[in-house]
Amino acid sequence: MPKKNPTPVRFDMVVADRLAAFVSINHGLSLSAAANMLVDEGLRMMEHPGVIFRTGPTGRRAGLAAGPDVWEVVRAVRSARTAEPDLGERELLTMVSENTGVPVRLIRVATGYWASYPDEIDAEVAAADAAEENAERAWHREQKLLAG
Repeated sequence: MPKKNPTPVRFDMVVADRLAAFVSINHGLSLSAAANMLVDEGLRMMEHPGVIFRTGPTGRRAGLAAGPDVWEVVRAVRSARTAEPDLGERELLTMVSENTGVPVRLIRVATGYWASYPDEIDAEVAAADAAEENAERAWHREQKLLAG
């Protein structure tokens, strides 16, 4: 993404200290990159109430405050749509909610976030799909070796 000219920002001392502490435990992030990331995440959370950002093995990702990651919900919606292509919107959302335990209201929060940031969420879904496929191939290879 193109960079804008530097924007001077003055943080309260307490905020600056917390930002420095965040950078110290998140190796590879500069102060500027951390501030940019956290401001972007804060703005996204304001745009999509109910979405939070969490750190995990694949890095920071959007999740539902009271539920799974956004990519998991989107993948469930796609799976349901593939399985039941003729369902109406309400029936589709109900099916996903019943199968995942995620309330329809939060499914809509996740799909709304995806609608704003499809490339981000689609990349996470693709990475999860690839990891699952790799794990399954490895398991099959192991089973073949052990079976003789």
